[in-house]
Amino acid sequence: MSHANSPRAPHPGQAASQGGSQGAGLLGGLGRACYRHRWITLLTWIIGVACLIALWQQFGAAALNTFNSSDPGQTVLNQHFPRASGDALTLAVKSTAPVTSPAVKAQVASTLVQFERAPYVTSVSDPYTSPGQVSRDGHIAFSTVQFGIAGSGISTSEATSLMNDARAASGHGVTFSLGGDVVDQEETPYGGPTDGVGVIAAAVILLIAFGSLLAMGLPIATAVLGIGAGLSLIGLLGHLFPAPSFSPIIAGLIGLGVGIDYALFIVTRFREGLRAGAAPEAAAVTAMRTAGRSVLVAGITVVIGMLGLLILRQALLNGVAVAAAATVAMVLLASLTLLPALLGFSGSRLAKPSRIKPPAWTRKTTIRSGEPKLPAAERWARVIQRHPVVAASVSGAFILVLAAPALGLKLSFPDESAQARGTMGYASYATMAQGFGPGFDAPVIIAATLPGPHADTVLANTGRLAAAVAATPGVAAVTPVVVSKDGEAAMLIAYPTTGEQDPATDTLVDRISGTVLPRATAGTGISAYVTGPNAGNVSFANLIGQRLPWLIGVVVALSMLLLLVVFRSVVIAVKAAVMNLLSITAAYGVLVMVSQNGWLGSLFGFPEKVPVTTWVPMFLFVILFGLSMDYEVFLLSRVREEYDSSGDNAAAVARGLSRTARVITAAAAIMVAVFLSIVIAPNVSTKQIGLGLAVAILVDATVVRLVLVPSVMELLGRANWWLPGWLDRLLPQASLSEDEPSALHAARRDG
Repeated sequence: MSHANSPRAPHPGQAASQGGSQGAGLLGGLGRACYRHRWITLLTWIIGVACLIALWQQFGAAALNTFNSSDPGQTVLNQHFPRASGDALTLAVKSTAPVTSPAVKAQVASTLVQFERAPYVTSVSDPYTSPGQVSRDGHIAFSTVQFGIAGSGISTSEATSLMNDARAASGHGVTFSLGGDVVDQEETPYGGPTDGVGVIAAAVILLIAFGSLLAMGLPIATAVLGIGAGLSLIGLLGHLFPAPSFSPIIAGLIGLGVGIDYALFIVTRFREGLRAGAAPEAAAVTAMRTAGRSVLVAGITVVIGMLGLLILRQALLNGVAVAAAATVAMVLLASLTLLPALLGFSGSRLAKPSRIKPPAWTRKTTIRSGEPKLPAAERWARVIQRHPVVAASVSGAFILVLAAPALGLKLSFPDESAQARGTMGYASYATMAQGFGPGFDAPVIIAATLPGPHADTVLANTGRLAAAVAATPGVAAVTPVVVSKDGEAAMLIAYPTTGEQDPATDTLVDRISGTVLPRATAGTGISAYVTGPNAGNVSFANLIGQRLPWLIGVVVALSMLLLLVVFRSVVIAVKAAVMNLLSITAAYGVLVMVSQNGWLGSLFGFPEKVPVTTWVPMFLFVILFGLSMDYEVFLLSRVREEYDSSGDNAAAVARGLSRTARVITAAAAIMVAVFLSIVIAPNVSTKQIGLGLAVAILVDATVVRLVLVPSVMELLGRANWWLPGWLDRLLPQASLSEDEPSALHAARRDG
């Protein structure tokens, strides 16, 4: 078939002018229905979100913050040491005079009485009668404040009251400071004013991009309602999939970023239709048929990425995966239903010229006499296309330089040494490290079941167990064995010589669990388990190391399959996966430089050099792989439209980049602003998440999309759209624009 006689997709303005009646497809028809019944759609959303919020407030599940969901050692503690099964705080005592002096002892005793009367406290140890709770120099001591419930059940006001009691008791040369998860959560919570800052930053960027308050408000309104529905679902789904405290923060940030971006792309396409002379309803149908289709594919990709966490088969990560996926799904639904209704209220007002003019150098200009005017993005693409090898080499090398520090990545859960200076949690850590060594913050709890009550042989065997643990290299001290009242279990605590963030501590936990305990209990009938927060963190890290390759493989494969179906090109699918992985590794490298190596760490609020939190790289991967695919879909959908229309690969890449550069830049700027807003949160782990996401999106939207993608597509030429015939027959038929031929057909048409 000749090129002149081949079927071509209608120009967007032409399709719009036809009223969107032909080829509207499912999304176009959905957009038309929501547009025409805009009041019903809007009220349905408002009432639905209000009902979900009410249900969440009434029946929402509490957060669950333990990563060690299956822990036989904790089960032993719960059954036989119920008073020790809840959370605990350490009350550190530092005195200029010896802590054993009468005046200090009286001050400590009166303080302990206050804590014994606090809600949920089951016991408060006496440092003067409990072995090992006074330092060798005699100026530091500690008491363990034991709760009967988990830390999540202790309210903010109760935690604040305990901290105020410690401050009030200090004086006369004696300082009391509390440390533990309850204190850390109060002083450095996962959240903060991040969402508000993100919304404000997004509003400013949208105003600059659109030059219209109305155009600015539509994406934000859509995203906010979608996020409201999603966060409410998190609380309700928590009964089936318990999620940690940080899951609403992560889900809210992702929802805000993608929600505004998705609405931005649809509103931009709607505006194009209006300015091409289409009626508002026809422009809305065209926007949903084209940009809406891209949004659907992008949203599904993000959901696939988040649900990839289910592969790890860890209960708490399942909760995070479901929480984020539910929020993105609700935001996606809002973009495809609520937004067309809001466009109906706006009418043709979005066709008005922007009041904020872009810089003159970005506008269309004549490059040679007699040639058409080209926008700056298309001129840039043509520069890249004239030097594709240089552009690909330089951009690729730049990304690899950013990614190189990731080779030294160290993973650990942050302890109180990573708390901000001036907090009570850090003061407690510093006091205990000074008096008892850095390993005090990383206790290894050993729980054991005994074959018989109080038998002499059993006591001898538990003594042998304690001796074996104490003789293990890396153990600084071991507490005396405590036997439960029923005589069926025993417990002891080993303190490492190294801190929680030291890799040697992880090695010690693995050695005790895998070698020392099995040898010490062989033939005794005793079953011993390593438990406690530190052991749980090590167990979680081991699980991630074993299953992470499966997570990466499945998420990449499913995303490639989705792109293969949509774009009908093996090369496009593989290239998209490689580009996304490059952006992610660059984020890892920058994160290591800032957080772990301390480069510009103070600028982002990191109190000191800290390893990357164990779960952060995994979350960054699943989030970023989906988000990076958004820009790939938006860019390539326009490139494919141009290629289907002209059959010219170089021109299609240049024009596709030109049509999407401004909106992708605005979308990326919004994402970067939203994710950087989380850096102001006090929690180190959430800072790392925000920084990693912001860096990856910035690199992806600039170096990758503006340089690497066009240069590689220029080098590949017509091979970009290669798909074997047998594979074409196997794949289901799908297209970003439902009334347009696929890129493969265009390639065959010109072949």
